[in-house]
Amino acid sequence: MVNKTVLVVDDTDDVRELLRTQLIMLGYHVLEATNGQEAVEIVGKELPELILMDLTMPVLGGIEATRLIRKTVRNTNVVIIAFTALPSAGSRQLAFAAGCDDYIQKPLDVDKLSRLLERHLMEG
Repeated sequence: MVNKTVLVVDDTDDVRELLRTQLIMLGYHVLEATNGQEAVEIVGKELPELILMDLTMPVLGGIEATRLIRKTVRNTNVVIIAFTALPSAGSRQLAFAAGCDDYIQKPLDVDKLSRLLERHLMEG
């Protein structure tokens, strides 16, 4: 059993449900947030090992939420992965500048998700 926590941040219910199902199948504990503000609040209470962060959301977008989380959890090695349907190089640059560790595009199948998590979580 993997026993690591992943926070899925996405404003689309279907996306969160699909990712939750895939992550649970892979053995991860899953937390969910529907926007960046909820993500910041959750990280303040529980520290996930990895965050899948949608970039385009209401209330607080993924770029701003990533910046806030990086300021809040400076002394941890939480991995933040920008998870977006936006294909532009500009959004990729913004994500890395805000503090994201990786950038992937939707949709993401379970094999790609598994490899991504292994790459970021199994190293430590």
